[in-house]
Amino acid sequence: MEEMKDMSKKYDPTEVEEGRYQKWLDKDLFKPSESGAEPYSIVIPPPNVTGKLHLGHAWDTTLQDIIIRQKRMQGYDTLWLPGMDHAGIATQAKVEEKLAQNGISRHDLGREKFLEKVWDWKEEYAENIRDQWAKVGISVDYSRERFTLDEGLNEAVNKVFVDLYNKGMIYRGEYIINWDPKAQTALSDIEVDHKEVNGAFYHIHYPVIDGEGTVEIATTRPETMLGDTAVAVHPDDERYQHLIGKKVLLPIINRELEVIADDYVDMEFGTGVVKITPAHDPNDFEIGKRHNLEQVNVMNNDGSMNHLAGKYEGMDRFEARKALVKDLKEDGLLIKVEEMQHSVGHSERTGVIVEPRLSTQWFVKMDQLSDKALANQLTDDKVNFLPERFEKTFNTWMENVHDWVISRQLWWGHRIPAWYHKQTGEVYVGETAPADSENWEQDNDVLDTWFSSALWPFSTMGWPDVESSDYKKYFPTSTLVTGYDIIFFWVSRMIFQSLEFTGKAPFKNVLMHGLIRDEQGRKMSKSLGNGIDPMDVIDKYGADTLRWFLSNGSAPGQDVRFSYEKMDASWNFINKIWNASRFVIMNVGDFSIEESDLTKEKSIADKWILARLNETITQVTDLFERFEFGEAGRQLYKFIWDDYCDWYIEMTKEVLTQGTDEQKQTTKSVLIHVLDQTLKLLHPIMPFVTEEIWEHIPHIGESLVNASYPEANEAFEDEQAVNNMEMLIDLVRSVRTIRSEANRPLSKPIDLLIKTKSTQEKEFLIENQSFLIRFCNPDELVIDTEVTVPSEVKTSVVSGAEIFIPLAGLVDIQEEIERLEKELTKWQSEIDRVEKKLSNERFVSNAPDKIVEEEKAKEKDYKDKYESVSRQLEKMKTINEGNE
Repeated sequence: MEEMKDMSKKYDPTEVEEGRYQKWLDKDLFKPSESGAEPYSIVIPPPNVTGKLHLGHAWDTTLQDIIIRQKRMQGYDTLWLPGMDHAGIATQAKVEEKLAQNGISRHDLGREKFLEKVWDWKEEYAENIRDQWAKVGISVDYSRERFTLDEGLNEAVNKVFVDLYNKGMIYRGEYIINWDPKAQTALSDIEVDHKEVNGAFYHIHYPVIDGEGTVEIATTRPETMLGDTAVAVHPDDERYQHLIGKKVLLPIINRELEVIADDYVDMEFGTGVVKITPAHDPNDFEIGKRHNLEQVNVMNNDGSMNHLAGKYEGMDRFEARKALVKDLKEDGLLIKVEEMQHSVGHSERTGVIVEPRLSTQWFVKMDQLSDKALANQLTDDKVNFLPERFEKTFNTWMENVHDWVISRQLWWGHRIPAWYHKQTGEVYVGETAPADSENWEQDNDVLDTWFSSALWPFSTMGWPDVESSDYKKYFPTSTLVTGYDIIFFWVSRMIFQSLEFTGKAPFKNVLMHGLIRDEQGRKMSKSLGNGIDPMDVIDKYGADTLRWFLSNGSAPGQDVRFSYEKMDASWNFINKIWNASRFVIMNVGDFSIEESDLTKEKSIADKWILARLNETITQVTDLFERFEFGEAGRQLYKFIWDDYCDWYIEMTKEVLTQGTDEQKQTTKSVLIHVLDQTLKLLHPIMPFVTEEIWEHIPHIGESLVNASYPEANEAFEDEQAVNNMEMLIDLVRSVRTIRSEANRPLSKPIDLLIKTKSTQEKEFLIENQSFLIRFCNPDELVIDTEVTVPSEVKTSVVSGAEIFIPLAGLVDIQEEIERLEKELTKWQSEIDRVEKKLSNERFVSNAPDKIVEEEKAKEKDYKDKYESVSRQLEKMKTINEGNE
């Protein structure tokens, strides 16, 4: 039993959260229970070791933490495995930038020394990330933390590469790839962002040799014409039949180019004549292969022109473009420059324009892998995408995927396990170096970062050791939480690699969330200067406030807009919980949770709040199962703020001061029980403050982290109590509204006449009239099935009763008529809505009987209210006519 402590008068998130995370770690509360219970596992999407975590990371990890904390409390054997990604291009670029500040390049250091610098960087930033994880409060098992470049993962990567190679699914060849001239490395298709930019079509004369005139060529990249090896026309184009097999002269370079015929050429587009540059265009590359054309690469790795570019050698590609166009103009070969906007690929990592160019790279052959992934979605082992629409996104990409270029011209990453014999040039691929390693040279390139992170769900569990206890117990994992923006980069690749190497999908569910945007809906970026550091937000508001906002931000798959106004609202909600909890704890004294007795006679308020607690537990648990945390949050908010704080706690104050000892004990039991259950429901979302409050209540158990999650108690089901209390609450709200409209504050007594629908409602209201007296302050209170109603009254209808407040001289009859007419319209629209629902045969036949009965009950209630308002409206109209 915990010793009771004083609770601070004011909610201070810094005080509440300081040191709390370390206490959890010291008690090993985040490790799997090893209980033999059903396992539930999540692997963290590994953040890159390139800098600070952003709000998107905070959102991603908060959602995972909510899931794993709830499952842990529900008794599952939970594992949430943390780790980080080496992020090849991004990390190497950061370290090179840092070295450049001192005038040093990686080549000055050499590969080994440079990699030591990168490992130093990794250690520094990994520690920063752990500090940030701690601040957010994520309940990962650090003893299992992995890194995509650690030894175990390298073993898995090498095995996958070698196995795919031996199956003929990895090959090395010359192809047109996306080249990043700044990072000087190949990129896969999905590492290229296509952006609309201002460009131009340059129309150029190519003179015909041994004939008359010229042919007109149009290109958006004139600098690549220096690598032209042919021009092509369609074989059926009558305009150019006489030219096929002849030669044209390549301007500036003066190289002879054959005119070839190929079906690829579109006769309707432009002039119907196209230049063929096999080393700088993917379509031209295919044409070049068909016609055995030479491949002339005129650029260096850094995007400058090479020796094959003639007098433009050494120029940047865009400088060369300007110079070449100028020369063409001077030679009278430039026909026109047609300005236009077009889509141009940019490097996702460095932002520079990507250069399609011929290069020797390693590729993964995707046909078999994609077919297997698509086929799996038709089986029971399919991956459930949430929201479902993202399955179509996944399928469409897998149906149209190209072979994956996996080699990168970097030093930081998994070095390709391929060696070339120094004398013979023979290629050896293996998980370890050849025995006579002195005769072999290993490939200098490394693998694409996504190649290793594609193995993350199973490589982190010990694979390829399939007897590893974690692999046997926790793989496949239960749920992956990630942003929809990396469905191609990561999610798809994990699925096809896992199916290929484990025979199973890597996870059962994929919960896709959106992006965090600013208040104006813009994506957060450095260029806009609208980024928000989650650590700054936590310093100001506390982690729980940020977590509550993030969990309630949007529905699955939707973007969310960050605003400080929403943060203020989140903080206010926690402050409300704090103040209500403090009231309860101060009033129950040393009363422990385990000592609460809920079997004694209870008031209507007690019965109602326990029944509402039951409903909330059922709703929240169901919504969590469907990952609808925003809606779960709304249900919790409504129950805590409205039902528990604003109504039940207010109703207990009179009992706690004036009730009998037995009534006081029962009230204390209900107060403490509901608070305990509410804290447990909230704990997965706001772990710090709930644990702090819970520690001030005498209880058994060391922490909410491993406390039992609430379950609905059948003994507390009480539909009648809920209906009666809702009538009482609606009645009080209606009286307050009338008082406000008539400018009659609560301090001034009023006469209150309540006409009940039946004796049942009459007896209930009379029995609980103390609440009406307290919350409505009536001078005269009449409750009956029939009441004498004065002519000038304010009225309202609630389920089961009509309210009349005589306010002679204060009622504007015309205004009251207008108000009643609006109310009549409101009830008519409710009647129309429910009648439409009940007339829908599909709804009536498919919906559960309980739901249908509830709709029928609503229909009767709305019609009763309509009739009551209609009667009062007619009465007001009669009075108004008499006054005229």
